[in-house]
This record gives sequence, C-alpha cells and structure tokens, in this order.
Amino acid sequence: MNIIEWEADVQHQKWIRIASTAALAVTLGINGCHQKTSPVATPADVASAQQEAQHEVEQAQIEARKDVKSETKIMGVDSKDVARAKVTGAFDVAMARAEGDHKVAIEKCMTLEPSAQQSCKDKADVDYQSASARAKANRASQQQ
Repeated sequence: MNIIEWEADVQHQKWIRIASTAALAVTLGINGCHQKTSPVATPADVASAQQEAQHEVEQAQIEARKDVKSETKIMGVDSKDVARAKVTGAFDVAMARAEGDHKVAIEKCMTLEPSAQQSCKDKADVDYQSASARAKANRASQQQ
C-alpha cells in the first residue's frame, strides 16, 4: 500500500467513525423523544437541597456572630457599629434562610409532573420575594 492509498484509507475510516457517531446520536435522540419523562429531581435531591440550605443558614449565623464579636471587641458593647453588625447579621441570616427555602421549594417542584411544575415554581418565587421583602423591611426598621 503506497502513501496515497494509505491516506485514502485513513480518510475513509474517519468518515465511517463520523457517520457511526452521527447515527448513534440520531438514534438516541429519537428514542429519547418517545420515552415518558421522569421527574428531574428526586427526594434525594430535595434532601440534599435541605442540607445545603441548613448549612448556608448556619454559615450566615457563624459569620454574624463573628462580626458582632469583632465589633464588640473593637468598639465596645454599646457601639453603633455593634448594633449595625447585629442588624446586618440578622438580615444575612434571614436572606440565607429565604434563599435556602426557595432552593428547596424549587427542588420539590421539580419532583412534580411537568404540568404542575410551573405553578409550583411561581408560588416558590412569590414566597421568596415575600421573605426577602420582610428581611429588608426588618433591616430598614432596625437601622433607624
């Protein structure tokens, strides 16, 4: 086999691999369209989201305590900076809780049938917006 024949053979093998890959992709795509879609999330995903949300709240609480402790050490117990750190910490914890609750709610929505998912997500979004607004209102009222 000379070099030209060899190159032609290599080129032919490349085209066979490309055609095989394309045929496989088309087959998988067609078969995937006819299968009943399963829920995107599982109860394990919901549990994982709950654990992650709890962890985020705990981290926010730890950070808030550290900030208050630091300000107390530097400025004294009755300082405006300490009061501001407490308000900011409470806000951060409330937001972490709201975000975690939202993520968990969305995961729960994803376990539902596709027809019910959007209304569930919409409710989760409204609940998050309400919790966020409450946290912001509390922060604003405490800063005065």
